[in-house]
Amino acid sequence: MSNARAYRYRVVDVFTDQPLAGNALAVFPDASGIDDVTMQKIAREMNLSETSFVVPSTRADCAAGVRIFTPAKEMAFAGHPTIGTCFVLLDEGILPANSGHFVLEEKVGPVPIRVDKGPCPLIWLRTPPISEGRTFDRTICAQALGLDSTDLLDIAPRLLSAGNPTVFVALKDTDAVDRAWLDSHGCAVLKGGDQEPMCVFVFTPTPDGAYSRMFAPDYGIIEDPATGSSTGLLAAFMIRHNLISGAAGTQFISEQGTKMGRRSILHVHIHGEQGQHGIDVGGNVVPVAEATMIL
Repeated sequence: MSNARAYRYRVVDVFTDQPLAGNALAVFPDASGIDDVTMQKIAREMNLSETSFVVPSTRADCAAGVRIFTPAKEMAFAGHPTIGTCFVLLDEGILPANSGHFVLEEKVGPVPIRVDKGPCPLIWLRTPPISEGRTFDRTICAQALGLDSTDLLDIAPRLLSAGNPTVFVALKDTDAVDRAWLDSHGCAVLKGGDQEPMCVFVFTPTPDGAYSRMFAPDYGIIEDPATGSSTGLLAAFMIRHNLISGAAGTQFISEQGTKMGRRSILHVHIHGEQGQHGIDVGGNVVPVAEATMIL
């Protein structure tokens, strides 16, 4: 072990203001010297939804580069690792504490960040450009999720992506959301012959916005407590189907992770009519642990 090197990491809970809630994230503030294969092995070792690695940016307009891995694969973009990494960069002084706006470089490209200061800062990311994919049969979706077709709203489930392809399935009430379940077999049924990995996001409209759950067996994640990358897409889907106002300045929340005991609150801010000037997703972050990995 004479050539071993110590890498310090932080564990933070994202999209919550309470420790041991929200979505846990491991952040390596200085991942210089860690190769891709080792990053993936570390993410598998940590066994959290995601682990992020801070690396030098290749772009002059970005404050830092971020690599994001689930236990199974690298992600082009993910929300809770972006927001959690921002918290660590600010808390460690890698970025000035008074930084209100900056940009991170991820595989998907530059991701703009803004910070609402306070005792528990609210950190916002701008959702990357959204693309629409195919629609899915409601009956097949219901079967894959262990539900009856009457549990779904009369809205065709659809694939949307901002670097993280996600199928959105609108359900009638919170009880249906809590009864939904998706394993690797159900995901294969839903995908048919499509080999591209994807997430499946179920939700129902609420007075505050949405009550949600997300399953991603293709990524080694049985259920994700909070999915920032999908929540911007959720806003676009809800606006399209008149489930939420698309007026400029509209704000709402998505409550996620409650069923699995990791209640998360994701804030959404619509910029411009129908989100034409962007959709921001924000959340609080709580530090919970600090440790060193010897490699």
